[in-house]
Order: sequence, then C-alpha cells, then structure tokens
Amino acid sequence: MSDFAHRLKLDQIRDGERLDLVADEAERIAVAERLDLVGLNRLDAHAILARDGQQVRASGRLQAALEQSCVVTGQAIAAHVDEAFDILFVPERTADHSGDEVELDEQECDVVFHDGAAIDLGAAIADTLALSVDPYPRSAGAEAALKEAGVMTEEEASPFAVLAALKRSGSET
Repeated sequence: MSDFAHRLKLDQIRDGERLDLVADEAERIAVAERLDLVGLNRLDAHAILARDGQQVRASGRLQAALEQSCVVTGQAIAAHVDEAFDILFVPERTADHSGDEVELDEQECDVVFHDGAAIDLGAAIADTLALSVDPYPRSAGAEAALKEAGVMTEEEASPFAVLAALKRSGSET
C-alpha cells in the first residue's frame, strides 16, 4: 500500500480522462515521513490519462509545498516543487515475456510497471516528488556554519588553491 494510493482500474480508465489528486493530511504526513521531510503542507497533481490497451500514459503537473532539514544546521527550510511529469504505466513483465521490449517515443518519460489490473497514480506521483526534492538542502546560514567548523569550500580545497597557497608561502621566505 502506498502513502498516497490512488489505484485506478485499467478497465475504468478513459482515454483523455483528466484527474486532480489532492493529498489529505494523513497522506501528506505519510509521504513526509517516507521522504524524511520536516513537513508537507501541500501535495497535489493534475493529470491527463491516455490509454492504449494495457499501457497508460499520465502527463501533468505536480505541485508541493514542503519543509526540509538543512543538511548542515538542521534548520527547517521551506521549499516548493512545481514539476511537470510524464509517466508511462506498462504491464509487469512475466517470465514468458521477459524478452519483450517496451517501446518509448522520443519524449522522455518515467516507466512504472503495473499488475495488469490497475495503476497506482498516487504512488507514481509520490515517487516523482521524491526525485524532485533537493537531496542536500542548505539554509542561508549553512556556509557560515561550515566555515566556523573549519570545513573548506570546494574552491579552497582544489589542487589549484593548494598550489597557489604553497606558492604564496614559498615567496614569503
């Protein structure tokens, strides 16, 4: 079961169908816990479904308002996600069809496998959110905290910076 489960039976999906998914409080709490967020104040998605036999394509937009912890200071940081998505749901491969290829068109899209009876659009939306969230969020005070702790920036730690420092110290003698 997904944190944001919205299972749609294949035989009830109409080509061109429009859906609006809005996470309720319990779903937002579950998704926030799964993604290790401080909070998830909004999660909704608007999708248009296109069905071709056992394949369903969901295209639309995901919007979220969330809070993450700064990886340096631990402070809560507000963030917003406004991301387009294009997800292709295809039947799971069985042992007798393991060599079958899934054809994709020129457009890039995520592929999600389904059980042949239904797709879980909500779970796919939650996964899209997981990929859209900054994996290393930093607050405004992060750089100062790192400097105070003695951590060098990438520029300071680069081989060229080290050589420049050696050259400076060599010219001072």
